Amino acid sequence: MSTPYPFTAVVGQSDLRLALLLNAVSPAVGGVLVRGEKGTAKSTAVRALSALLPQVDVVPGCRFSCAPAAPDPACPDGPHEGGPGTARPARMVELPVGASEDRLVGALDIERALAEGVKAFEPGLLADAHRGILYVDEVNLLHDHLIDLLLDAAAMGASYVEREGVSVRHAARFLLVGTMNPEEGELRPQLLDRFGLTVEVAASREPAQRVEVVRRRLAYEDDPAAFAGRWAGDEQEVRARVVAARALLPQVRLGDTCLLQIAATCAGFEVDGMRADIVMARTATALAAWAGRTDVRKEDVRRAALLALPHRRRRNPFDAPGLDEDKLDEILDGFPDEEPENEPDPEPEGPDDGGPQDGGPDGGGGGIPPQGGPEAPEAPEAPAPDDTPENAPESPAPQPASQDGAGPEQAAVRAAEPFRTKMLSVPGLGEGASGRRSRARTAHGRTTGAQRPRGQLTKLHLAATVHAAAPHQKARGRTGRGLVVRKDDLRQATREGREGNLVLFVVDASGSMAARQRMGAVKGAVLSLLLDAYQRRDKVGLITFRGSAAELALPPTSSVDAAATRLEQLPTGGRTPLAAGLLKAHEVLRIERLRDPSRRPLLVVVTDGRATSAGSTGSSGSAGAAGGDPRALAGRSARLLQAEGIASVVVDCESGPVRLGLAGVLAADLGGPAVTLDGLRADSLAGLVKNVRTASDTHRRAA
Repeated sequence: MSTPYPFTAVVGQSDLRLALLLNAVSPAVGGVLVRGEKGTAKSTAVRALSALLPQVDVVPGCRFSCAPAAPDPACPDGPHEGGPGTARPARMVELPVGASEDRLVGALDIERALAEGVKAFEPGLLADAHRGILYVDEVNLLHDHLIDLLLDAAAMGASYVEREGVSVRHAARFLLVGTMNPEEGELRPQLLDRFGLTVEVAASREPAQRVEVVRRRLAYEDDPAAFAGRWAGDEQEVRARVVAARALLPQVRLGDTCLLQIAATCAGFEVDGMRADIVMARTATALAAWAGRTDVRKEDVRRAALLALPHRRRRNPFDAPGLDEDKLDEILDGFPDEEPENEPDPEPEGPDDGGPQDGGPDGGGGGIPPQGGPEAPEAPEAPAPDDTPENAPESPAPQPASQDGAGPEQAAVRAAEPFRTKMLSVPGLGEGASGRRSRARTAHGRTTGAQRPRGQLTKLHLAATVHAAAPHQKARGRTGRGLVVRKDDLRQATREGREGNLVLFVVDASGSMAARQRMGAVKGAVLSLLLDAYQRRDKVGLITFRGSAAELALPPTSSVDAAATRLEQLPTGGRTPLAAGLLKAHEVLRIERLRDPSRRPLLVVVTDGRATSAGSTGSSGSAGAAGGDPRALAGRSARLLQAEGIASVVVDCESGPVRLGLAGVLAADLGGPAVTLDGLRADSLAGLVKNVRTASDTHRRAA
């Protein structure tokens, strides 16, 4: 077994270490979600935490880690008789992103359950993590149904397995820790709310601290055992402090004033629901116990708010998580401090979290958050003069004329307010990743039939299995009540649900789109579609075309945030190389089909339909290389996409009393519908999904 990196050797990241330690003191806080860029010691800190947890006493031979003093009366391995337990270290169980539902919650032996009537249950990772840590790296990439099972178990403290009338329940109380890189996609807001605390981490910009990180990492890789030995004293000190804080926790008093501060803070920041209030109360209590006090103070409430509220204030995926600390202080200052009951302030103890000269092995700080109150926040940097709101231009300033003589280039304009869009879907029945857009065969959903299992049986179709086994009972010598079932009798249920798609946006950024400030409305529409893609768990990509070329502004990704950022920075101007944009989309979809063949694409072309330049995609198959009339090239490019069965929608951006109808011609060439910007709204266009399918089916029959 490899030697883990010591928790106390982690440099910086004080908020991350404090949040993990508070959950070690009080698992009822609800876990930690760690958000941050790659290479910021997220996984290192989480894996190192398990060494600081006290050992647990378990019933010998119990696969579910029951405590000898209070065994679970419903334990599948029970009932347990009283007696001495066996001490073992607390486990840290990792849940892989590609894990199956059976691996997470456990699996039933369906054949034995039907034939013998016994609950032959094989525990999953939730049982292994009981009374320990369950760690999910890249939690934002985990399938939605696994996240739902995971968070339900964490909230209830138990895991339930229900399969065809056979029910198993076992205790599952664990410290849940998830890490994620926001660039790879966000969690849904309702799932964010289920994590007790959230911490944003980033790499230090201080050269001295970065040097210390490299020095310690190299020393650890050269000799992990010797490096861990140098930090053993600090590790033992923190371990003892966690034990002491756990023992003190039941004695901590949360007074009425602090409860009012918590309630006023959650109400002042307009946090939905009551979970935030409960988490803040538990976090403030754990902070007091960690500081060695039996009373909760205003500084504990303040620190708890900074850890428990930022991720609960997001209203859509484009809102940056965070908390206005000035507003927080204003709310808390409206309440008098509670006086401690004849209890002196504890003296600060433990190492500080300073630079490499703070003492400790290797000349570095032990990395333990100070025991006193919260650290003083650093003063934010003053914005540069050009970035201040007063100096920001209210409207895009004209730029020099473009090379192709199509008029001046316009700077990026702000997007209009997003709105709820009508759902677009891909026709047919897919088999892609779980999502909420198009019809697909999925592991979850309504049962539509049965088939012989391909590989391991996961969803038994009971009626079909009984029907397959019934004719053979006499030949198999059945004498008792049990049904004689063999492996070839088992039938897998086929289910229909929804899948996520690849929504590829092809956005016209030419000079004609800047007319009458049309680009603001266009960006608002695309932003609305991005919000819809976020809610339906799609991947998104963004292609823009203007001047003489098309550009892949954002390769297909799960990060809708990144797409919104690219869209906001998009300038306009130049001619309209429509064919280049369509051919670029063809190239991107061809490559993506090789990478992810089961995810079906939906092409959304946002344009007024004009084509004034042949353009170039920058590849050997460019439109510019072909030459010819730009509109004819655009038509041929669109028909190429239609021939490959790619579902498409054209968002017609043409405005004004005189309309050329070119977007409708493009939609016909693509084999999909055309919808205006106003018609894209959910409350103004009925049956758009039907139109997408009908248009695609019509063109398919015609072909």
